[in-house]
Amino acid sequence: MGDPPTDDALVIQESLERPEIFARLYDRHAAEIHRYVMRRLGDSHADDITAQTFLIAFRNRSRYDVARASARPWLYGIAGNLIGSHRRAEVRALRALARTGVDPVAESWSERADERVTAEASQQALAGAIAALPGKDRHVLLLVAWADFTYQECADALGVPVGTVRSRLNRARRKMRTALGADPTLVSDHNGAVTHG
Repeated sequence: MGDPPTDDALVIQESLERPEIFARLYDRHAAEIHRYVMRRLGDSHADDITAQTFLIAFRNRSRYDVARASARPWLYGIAGNLIGSHRRAEVRALRALARTGVDPVAESWSERADERVTAEASQQALAGAIAALPGKDRHVLLLVAWADFTYQECADALGVPVGTVRSRLNRARRKMRTALGADPTLVSDHNGAVTHG
């Protein structure tokens, strides 16, 4: 039978002849897609959106650009489109988190009560600021923050130029700093040093 394909493009290409091979793509990426969707829409939609993402990918696999070894941006793009149709629920959940401080997805990271109170207050402000962002800016910010996407992966997932990703992310960061009471001209480099931009 031979060795299994090592990159996503080969899996997709081979799945055109042997559809069961596509399950390898699911095995590689489903948990990550599920976590991302759960963070964006909550647990109630994560299973369905993840399943729909892979169903759409399977149905459209013949149109996949096999020059791209990794299907990760493609899959996130599909998931992002599905999330877009649930955007109102996402905004409602973020606004509820901003009001209540209760995140139905993430458990509190601290066992000490004073740290929990501080974390919840920060979480409320953060969720409110994220909910207030325009949808396109929010989508880029969350792909970078929650899915650890590079600018190029965001561009690939959203079907936009890298410059557009940079602009949206810059605008989102500036709005987040303003909403959270930080100086919007502050910029941090990769080493964590903060300067005025």
